Amino acid sequence: MVASALYILDLKGKVLISRNYRGDIPMNAIDSFPKLIMEQEEEGTMNPILQYGDVTYVFIRFSNLYMVAITNKNSNVMMITSFMHKLCQIFSHYFKELEEESIKDNFVIVYELFDEVMDFGYPQFSDPKILQEYITQESHKLEIQVRPPSTVTNAVSWRSEGLKYRKNEVFLDVIESVNLLVSANGNVLRSEIVGSVKMRVFLSGMPELRLGLNDKILFENTGRTKSKAVEMEDVKFHQCVRLSRFENDRTISFIPPDGEFELMSYRLNTHVKPLIWIESVIERHSHSRVEIMVKAKSQFKRRSTANNVEIQVPVPNDADSPKFKTSVGSVKWVPETGNLVWTIKSFPGGKEYLMRAHFGLPSVESEELEGKPPINVKFEIPYFTTSGIQVRYLKIIEKSGYQALPWVRYITQNGDYQLRTN
Repeated sequence: MVASALYILDLKGKVLISRNYRGDIPMNAIDSFPKLIMEQEEEGTMNPILQYGDVTYVFIRFSNLYMVAITNKNSNVMMITSFMHKLCQIFSHYFKELEEESIKDNFVIVYELFDEVMDFGYPQFSDPKILQEYITQESHKLEIQVRPPSTVTNAVSWRSEGLKYRKNEVFLDVIESVNLLVSANGNVLRSEIVGSVKMRVFLSGMPELRLGLNDKILFENTGRTKSKAVEMEDVKFHQCVRLSRFENDRTISFIPPDGEFELMSYRLNTHVKPLIWIESVIERHSHSRVEIMVKAKSQFKRRSTANNVEIQVPVPNDADSPKFKTSVGSVKWVPETGNLVWTIKSFPGGKEYLMRAHFGLPSVESEELEGKPPINVKFEIPYFTTSGIQVRYLKIIEKSGYQALPWVRYITQNGDYQLRTN
């Protein structure tokens, strides 16, 4: 990535603040940007990359501002865009609200941040916690420590030294989202599980954590082929995880950041049995009414319970006079989204519920639903994972030898969960 200069402009194209990092483009190169934006709006297009001569403008819009990076090199545009979004997050962290007024009121600290986050067009520090250690703000005044913070010189840049807690605790959540698409004749067209391991860490000192999962590759390497194991794909880790250690022996070893963060994410392309199965019958009586019958069945173990289940059933746009009858939960019509919504607060496993709806159709012609929108289902099942992933252990090692409490929780929820209708 090479960005020659950064600008922040208002929506009229007036430059509020700028920083030239490389000196290889004239600063008035930004004067062409408002004209290029206007041409885009007239054409009805919006491309985040604009070119004028040998200069490339990469921009994002945030609130009532434009942030624009200019380059005349063959640069990584995706990285520049990602960097500008990160810079907006940093400004929001400092000023709470990133608006034109907050930039004008805090131009000194904006300049300081410009200097710290990028050097000669290359990104440097982009973690607000690190930046706040040596760029602090009080009543729009900037105090700069001469001594660099320990996180900059330390190999563990994501964690400060000297942290102390009266009660040392670790909370670990394994959250799985189920993406499912079922055809009108009941065939599963697409199914996958997207998982995330999220942590909240309140530990003193610089502890090392080791997490053990029922990882299929690890079990095969250690000869435990009969044990229940999960084969994870597209595994992505937080920067704190020692990747070389994981590649060698599949151990997830790390010194965690303080507070909340996502440790890892993964995906499983696997045949998922629909956790909540929906059958629907829609009877249309021309020029008069439509009757909808929906049967919902929970296809998971009886000891588990789905909470806050929401079944969204499409209704003809011209329907009116709704009447509902259900064996459990509540039903409401939401005309602005064209759905009726059946809500079931608690849906135990192995249960089956029925809902009937009746709508009047006052139209002269009863038109078929365009494209027949699918039924969408929302749910959350605590203490349950679809993949069968398990936390085998979570070890906390710290030189002072204190005892810490690890808390582990499993949650399965809907992702893009759709069932097509006839």
